[in-house]
Amino acid sequence: MLGSDRDFFSNGIHLNVIEAAADPAEESWINLNAMDDLVEAVLRTTDRLVVTALPGNAAAGGAMLALAADEVWCRTGTVLNPHYRRMGLYGSEFWTYTLPRRVGDGLAHRLTGEALPLSAASAGRIGLVDRMVPAAPGEFRAQVERLAADLAAAPDLARRIADKDTARRLDEARRPLAEYRRDELDRMHAVFSDPGAPYHALRSAFVRKKPAGSVRPLAAVTGDLG
Repeated sequence: MLGSDRDFFSNGIHLNVIEAAADPAEESWINLNAMDDLVEAVLRTTDRLVVTALPGNAAAGGAMLALAADEVWCRTGTVLNPHYRRMGLYGSEFWTYTLPRRVGDGLAHRLTGEALPLSAASAGRIGLVDRMVPAAPGEFRAQVERLAADLAAAPDLARRIADKDTARRLDEARRPLAEYRRDELDRMHAVFSDPGAPYHALRSAFVRKKPAGSVRPLAAVTGDLG
């Protein structure tokens, strides 16, 4: 079970740590690879079902981390931002695999290109969220624990785990996870290593709570999602 005791989930890479680093480009790269390691570990877990429980908002890499799980449970009132564009980034965390797997290539392009927030209800309607949990922040954990116990006792659990393992093998044969990771990281490294890339100014403005001014974020995502 992936989750948090706070009324917040994750925004992905730690922009405050990156901004404070002696070499923000290098720290961005280290941060991103750590996130990718975590997401890949979730995706390669085939001997059990993994559930992400979102007590609060998730964005960018944090939203994509959530989508690596088999089921996404979301507290009503939560807002998801499944995109990176407003920070001037293409994105990683295997989003080119997990997002189309959930909503299809067309909607994946739209979500990452329009870069608009989604309510929990909207995310549920398009398939990003599997279950909405109507609970106050302080009650969410207890409800999730009860739901997880029910899931663990479900009579079809063994079949679902076996089906998951088969699906992962088939997906790996079609296109290995290593290729998704390589292609995403190639794009991200090009941004991190470019001092003039909008990401650096957008990150600094976000962390320091200053207006981004005339800095323009990355253009809409285009190309094959794999």
